Amino acid sequence: MADLDPEEFRRLGRAVVDWVAAYRAGVGDRPVRAGVEPGWVRARLDTGLPERPQPFEVLLGELDRVVVPATTHWQSPGFFGYFPANASLHSVLGDLLSGGLGVQGMLWSTSPAATEVEQVLLDGLADALGLDPGFRFDGGGGGCIQDSASSAALVALLAALHRASGGRWRADGVDGRERVYVTAETHSSLAKAVRVAGLGDRALRVVAPSPGSQAMSADALATLLAEDVAAGLVPVLVCPTVGTTGTGAVDPVRAVALAARPHGVWVHVDAAWAGVAALCPEHRDLLDGVELVDSFCTDAHKWLLTAFDASLLWVRDARALPDALSITPEYLRDGASDSGAVVDYRDWQVPLGRRFRALKLWSVLHGHGLDGLRAHLRGHVALAAELESRIVAEPGFTLAAPRSLSLVCFRLDAGDDATRALLDRVNASGRALLTHTVVEGRYVIRVAIGAVATRREHVDSLWALLRTSEP
Repeated sequence: MADLDPEEFRRLGRAVVDWVAAYRAGVGDRPVRAGVEPGWVRARLDTGLPERPQPFEVLLGELDRVVVPATTHWQSPGFFGYFPANASLHSVLGDLLSGGLGVQGMLWSTSPAATEVEQVLLDGLADALGLDPGFRFDGGGGGCIQDSASSAALVALLAALHRASGGRWRADGVDGRERVYVTAETHSSLAKAVRVAGLGDRALRVVAPSPGSQAMSADALATLLAEDVAAGLVPVLVCPTVGTTGTGAVDPVRAVALAARPHGVWVHVDAAWAGVAALCPEHRDLLDGVELVDSFCTDAHKWLLTAFDASLLWVRDARALPDALSITPEYLRDGASDSGAVVDYRDWQVPLGRRFRALKLWSVLHGHGLDGLRAHLRGHVALAAELESRIVAEPGFTLAAPRSLSLVCFRLDAGDDATRALLDRVNASGRALLTHTVVEGRYVIRVAIGAVATRREHVDSLWALLRTSEP
């Protein structure tokens, strides 16, 4: 069967772009959260697959009829839940270009451009974030775009296991003595990585926070490491977080890295949400000590205007991931790879294949520039600071944790039931979406400001809703 001819593709492409443009133009007028019950979509689509081709307009009609009403609108200016999932229209265009080229960038030779554009972008962003030159390719390290921070954590753990075993992990696997160090606030992806790597839950060691804080205690880590080594266990990886999901807590990276250094422990920094803020010099202190770590991850697809999936991972040793992950059957051998002069990104990830993710990031950088990205970040931080001041001044409201960049956490003095009821009423209004966490046993509302379209008027509207919804 023939593919679309260029003229028909142009016609349908215009229709798709028009549909996306209309959706984005009106997304702020829709209820943020889908008001459907489980099975609602299936009941409207379970009519069997078409035996014959259907007009493309039918598909667009189904989007309007079924998909949009059952979508939680992450690009709504009233979306304040979880962390943002920026999908700027510049990045949408970049994704279209990536799909149009349709390359498979598993090897340098399968798409030299896909590999080298990514290298240039990751080196440039390392500089823009203020990372140590050792994370650049010309400094002995390098960066790559993973699909998620979860995958970044997994490959960092696999490299750490290989190093901790003296290079025996590939052949011998784990022996049950390996240990990984996190806090109660560390993202659950680290616990999942421990399971996927075959270590089991007992390998996960939870480090106590510093008193009066949600951040990891470097002293507690040092004590735990010494105890485990004395017991014959093998510390493999410690993961300090810069901007935890619950409260935005920032672990003391420098102190953690210094505590881990005597034991040769791999230090992986998970800065999935907050790390991009280091593009702004005034927030560069978030990355204090990162020059001492082995790997660093931050997501462009959360707060940096780039559609999912675009998680940026840097390692200090460019051989660490290939040494742990590379498997080369004959059908993947070629002269460029054998020469050692190129990077084959298949060796930096779990899957073999990879698409041209760098194009959407490149599109964002071209469309906004670093100055535009900084303005985007600063604007949301300023809005969160204003919201924080309103909460502090409002009777009956209490900050549950210090504001972290654009994340504000608060609760009602009336108690957990009142706080939970307030969250439910705001979300039921359809005008905003919030999520929650628990801090020191208390139910807490999170307000994560960061959607592409969110402006002051949307935060003002949220505040009015919070105040009028209070019982």
